[in-house]
Amino acid sequence: MNDEAKRKQLRKYKAFATGLFLLMAAVFIITTILQKTNDSHWIGYVRAFSEAAMVGALADWFAVTALFRHPLGLPIPHTNLIENSKQKLGDNLGSFVVNNFLSPQNIRPYIQKLKISNFVGEWLNKEKNQGILIKNISDIVLDILNKLDDSTVSQFISKKVSEMTNDIKLNKIVGNGIHYILEKNDHQRIITNLSKQIKEYIIENDEMIQKRVKEGSYSFIPSFVDNKIADKIASGLSGFFREVEEDPEHEIRNLITKKIHDFSVDLKEDPKWDDEFKNIKNDLLKGEKLEEYSADIWISIKKTVMNELQEDDSSLKTYLTKNLNEFSQNLKTDENLQNKIDNWVRVTAYKYILKNTHQFGHLISSTVGNWQGKELSEKLELEVGKDLQFIRVNGTLVGGLVGLIIYTVSHFFL
Repeated sequence: MNDEAKRKQLRKYKAFATGLFLLMAAVFIITTILQKTNDSHWIGYVRAFSEAAMVGALADWFAVTALFRHPLGLPIPHTNLIENSKQKLGDNLGSFVVNNFLSPQNIRPYIQKLKISNFVGEWLNKEKNQGILIKNISDIVLDILNKLDDSTVSQFISKKVSEMTNDIKLNKIVGNGIHYILEKNDHQRIITNLSKQIKEYIIENDEMIQKRVKEGSYSFIPSFVDNKIADKIASGLSGFFREVEEDPEHEIRNLITKKIHDFSVDLKEDPKWDDEFKNIKNDLLKGEKLEEYSADIWISIKKTVMNELQEDDSSLKTYLTKNLNEFSQNLKTDENLQNKIDNWVRVTAYKYILKNTHQFGHLISSTVGNWQGKELSEKLELEVGKDLQFIRVNGTLVGGLVGLIIYTVSHFFL
């Protein structure tokens, strides 16, 4: 019911209570006049009833009115109680609510009934709601990205990269990487491929070998001898590398493996390699270069994320939609997940309410205290004024009955 309807209802009951008082006043006047010309006994009883009813109506009218304003505008002490005591009323109301409604024993049964997982699951399962959620998240992230200062972010990235790389031992990382390749035996494929490439290069370039042999031979040696020697060299080398290519247990493979292993150990343990890699790192990650790299990285990330968030069918939004669907299904079917979420919500809500009960009391107290006194009186009168008018009606009737009883007793027994 809105305030206007409450005002109409309040005026209606005020008129009824006032009308009853005026009726008693009219009866009293009429019976007083009749008593002068008529000696009927009933007139005295009616007059006594109406007289006492007027007194009761006036007394209760004064009491009810004194709560909300000064009766007849007269500043009578202990009237207009609500306006004069609004701060005390707010404090008491806040304490009453906290002590009687927000105590642990009162809120615990309601908190234990909270079951939000099913509701969230059903809500997220609707395509419209998913769209609203993703759009709101996208708008928030886009707003944050637009407000971020690019130079500040790039400086932050470069600073963190610099801090991280200061403690990184690149020589150990490279050494461990080589050791890992050896453990997986992946280097054998490199040896095989390299042997094949060398073999094919020798076969395809036999003329070059002949030329080299001739250039290094003596002039008195016949050409056919040089060609024969070159063929032997080319054939031997190609045959050797064919053996390395085809034999996984070839001696040269074991030798290469051992050399690579020794190199990986040397990388990790020899201090000179630590210094070498530090110099390389410092050269690659100089202050201005690092800031340039960081700025490029940030701009690239920012542009990519913004494009993904702005496009309706982007891969990012598709991924988010897929995960929301999976999460909503889990919320509806996975009892363990439901219990975890519901228990977390219950515990968090319970702790938060108990921790902030004084804030609720302060909110009520300050709200009531900040109201204008007249405004507060009007608000309360709209809420309870209708029922208070029945006090006036009851006062009229009860006062009349008491006056009738007194009149009857005094007439017959005194």
